[in-house]
Amino acid sequence: MNSRPKQRIKKSKLRLLHQYYSYTGFYSFVKTSLVKALLPISIFIIALWLINKFFIDFNDLFTSISTFNPLIILAVFFASESLLGLIPPEIFIAWAGNTEMPVFSLTILAVLSYVGGIISFFIGKTISNMPSVYNYLEVKMEKHVKMIRKWGGFLIVVGALLPIPFSITSIAAGLIHYKFKNYLLFGLFRFVRFYLYALVIFNVL
Repeated sequence: MNSRPKQRIKKSKLRLLHQYYSYTGFYSFVKTSLVKALLPISIFIIALWLINKFFIDFNDLFTSISTFNPLIILAVFFASESLLGLIPPEIFIAWAGNTEMPVFSLTILAVLSYVGGIISFFIGKTISNMPSVYNYLEVKMEKHVKMIRKWGGFLIVVGALLPIPFSITSIAAGLIHYKFKNYLLFGLFRFVRFYLYALVIFNVL
C-alpha cells in the first residue's frame, strides 16, 4: 500500500536531481566534453589506421616493443595513471592488442588505471592536510575542484569515460574528501572506457 508514495518520492528526487544538474550546467558540460573528446579520438584512430597502412606496420613495431619486459611497460603506464595521466592510455591499449593475450593484457591495464586513480585520490587527500601545497593546488585545479563539489560522482564517471585525465579528477575528489566508497563505485566506469576503446583500436590495427 505504501509503494505508490515511495515511487512518488523517488520520482520527485530524480526530478529535483535532474533540475539541479540542468541548472548547474552539468549536461552542457558533458555535451561539450563529448564533442571535444570525439575529435581527438577520431583523429587518433584515423592517424593510427593511416600510419599502419602506409608507413609503419604496427604488428612489427609492437612485436619489437614486446621484446621489452612487459613489467616495465606496465610500470610506466601505472606511474602515468597515478601521476596526472601524462601518457595517453590509447597507446598502451594498442600495445595490449598485439600481445599474446590481448583481453588479459587489456584487463591488467584497466586494473592498473583504476588502482592508479585510487592512488591519485589518496594523493589529493594527503595534500588536503598540507595547507601550503593544498592552497597552491586548489588554485591550479580550481575548475576541477569546483566541478566535483557541484556534481560529485557524475564528474568521476565523466573523468573515467572521457579523455579527461582521470588522475586529475581523482586528486580533486581526494582534495575535497569525497566519500571513498562512492569514488570506488563510480571509478569502475574506467573499465568500461578501456573495453570500449579496445573494440575500436583492436579492429583498426
